Order: sequence, then C-alpha cells, then structure tokens
Amino acid sequence: MRFDIITIFPDMFKNVFLGGIIKKAQENGLVEINVHDLRAYALDKHKQVDDRPYGGGVGMVLKAEPIFTAVERIKQSENSAVYLLSPQGRKVDFRFVEELASHPQLILICGRYEGVDERVIKHLVKGEISVGDYILTGGEPAAVVVVDAVSRVVPDVVGKPESVKSDSFYEGRLDFPQYTRPRNFRNMKVPEVLFSGNHDKIALWRRRKSLEKTLLVRPDLLKDRELNLEDKKILDEIKKGKNNESN
Repeated sequence: MRFDIITIFPDMFKNVFLGGIIKKAQENGLVEINVHDLRAYALDKHKQVDDRPYGGGVGMVLKAEPIFTAVERIKQSENSAVYLLSPQGRKVDFRFVEELASHPQLILICGRYEGVDERVIKHLVKGEISVGDYILTGGEPAAVVVVDAVSRVVPDVVGKPESVKSDSFYEGRLDFPQYTRPRNFRNMKVPEVLFSGNHDKIALWRRRKSLEKTLLVRPDLLKDRELNLEDKKILDEIKKGKNNESN
C-alpha cells in the first residue's frame, strides 16, 4: 500500500517512520510512504500556499490551487483515495481503518491554520479524517496516527495475523488484561486461571474480562454491535454481579 502525505512541514516526518513495524514494512515492500512539500506545488515565485480568508477574520487559509496541483500529480489511479486531516472529519475507528486500507493509495492532506479552501473539501477529497474531538496544531500528527493504524491491517505487515484480530476494537470490545513474569510482583499476583493449562477456561476468562472492561470504560461499543448468545450471557452475569455488590 502507498501513502502520500501533503504538508507544509515535511521535516516533521523525517524520523517518525524509521522504526518498528512501519520500518520493516517499508523495507519488505509492503508499505510505501512518501512525504510531499506543498510549497513545491505553489504556482507563484514566492511559493505561497496560504492567504487571508475572504470576508475577513483572523488567521490564514490554505489555498486550493497548490493542493489540487499536488493531488493531481501524485494520484496514481481512480482507486486512490484522497482525505483531508481535519477536526471536522469522521473519527477514526477500526472499521474506518479497514476501509482506508482497502485502497492501493491513500493521499493525506495535512490541514493547517484556520483550515483549507472549501473547494478542496467539496470537489477534491473523498472525505475528512479526525483522530478525536480536540484541536492539534496541524494535520501532521494525525497523519502519523492514520498511517500507523492503517499499516497494521495491510496483509503481512504484522508478523502474526492473529495479533491484529486480537486487538482492541477488532470485535467491537476492548482487549483483555495481559500478564508476564514475574508471577508475583510486590504481592500483586497473576490470576491463577492463566496457569491452569485449560485453554477453553483461559479463553472464557479473557472474553469475560474483555467484555467487563468494555462495559466499564466504553459501553458505547457494545451498543454498536450485535452480541452473540455467549457474550449476552456473560454480560448478564457481569451486570448481576455488579447489582449484587451494590445491594
């Protein structure tokens, strides 16, 4: 999969993709990441990419011309997807990540200042992407998040595919607790079930803990998915247990 990031601050990406899984994915030819300086596509001799907003107001707005020119030169096919990083966009979740990964090329435009010319949003991009309900200094940190998240679901990027399937959110619930050595640390002990050798029992414990945490921390996730009979039974037991504790 190919990522193309359009930014006015290309130096922000110099070292960010030079480690870990993303580095290996690039070395193995599974992922290609290109960073483009928007100023290289400016049409005037001063390389101006922003201007004052029509109608007045504070701040500057990124111009449509260099962004259109950049995308038109970078875009490889009709299957390529162009998105603007913006706090007004669709929030990233696992399903959206899978959707983004279905494209052979993902072009990410990093918003800045007071935003971009509306004609970019209406006539150039497929949509806007947000990484949360807060404001960043620009779209660059958000672009890093998107590239990292999407790369994980590209086939063969993660060494063990089952690792992705066990991620939080993959099945619409948070991950179960993880433990490693030592077995007893400062009198904080690892649950005995994990030493039972009974894989079915361990799987059930993990499923229960996953649902328990989701119910406590992100109950909204459970509302957005169809639960199977086993999950419904476990959740009923968890809720009854809480009710008994409060009585």
